[in-house]
Amino acid sequence: MTVNLRDVTTVLLAGTGSDDDFVYRAFGPPLHDVGAVVVTPKPQPHRLVAGYRDDLDEAARCGPIAVGGVSIGAAVAVEWALTHPAEVVAVLAALPAWTGDPDTAPAAHAARYSAEVLRRDGLISATAQMQASSPKWLADELTRSWLGQWPSLPEAMDEAARYVAPSSGQLEGLGVPMGVVSATDDLVHPLEVGLEWVSAAPRASLRTVALEQIGADPAVLGRECLAALRDADDPANRR
Repeated sequence: MTVNLRDVTTVLLAGTGSDDDFVYRAFGPPLHDVGAVVVTPKPQPHRLVAGYRDDLDEAARCGPIAVGGVSIGAAVAVEWALTHPAEVVAVLAALPAWTGDPDTAPAAHAARYSAEVLRRDGLISATAQMQASSPKWLADELTRSWLGQWPSLPEAMDEAARYVAPSSGQLEGLGVPMGVVSATDDLVHPLEVGLEWVSAAPRASLRTVALEQIGADPAVLGRECLAALRDADDPANRR
């Protein structure tokens, strides 16, 4: 039976350089539609991963929660679910960036490069360079979130680039259902990673979107994650 999220506190974590504003718009409306209690912690760029772990610990003090997020937020959520199996009912993972070691991952490379440019050229110049090479919707999102996390933003990006995500072997131990969404045209968060995650986790399913769809309506991530979560408990629809 598909997990019921009504009245379940559901904690969603933002991706590197992104913020709680985006992750709320991505997940809030569809989760409210199913009666979930949505929590989107504000990233602490000077202690990104530790801050997220603390947020999850705090949310779980009142009972089992659902967890998820975007990119590294999704990875930290899965890691926490694996280490707190009795406190999690479901995982919603959007745009996973890598499995296991980050060294060769495009997202880790992008984070390291952005941190270098921010330190070398400053926020204004680095933001202008990012805007010139990004779709307008993404440039607008990051312009806002980068400003909000300055001056600790390079620190957050470096930390993210070092983060070791759960391996395929670890994902095999995930006992709760997981809905995963990947973009078919995202070179930074490759579709192959989403396929790896759902191939490894015992109860997982994948839905796909295009980047243009996210730009037009961020809530497509939340809707498709919930659809994948429903699929995850139906053996005919998994993988």
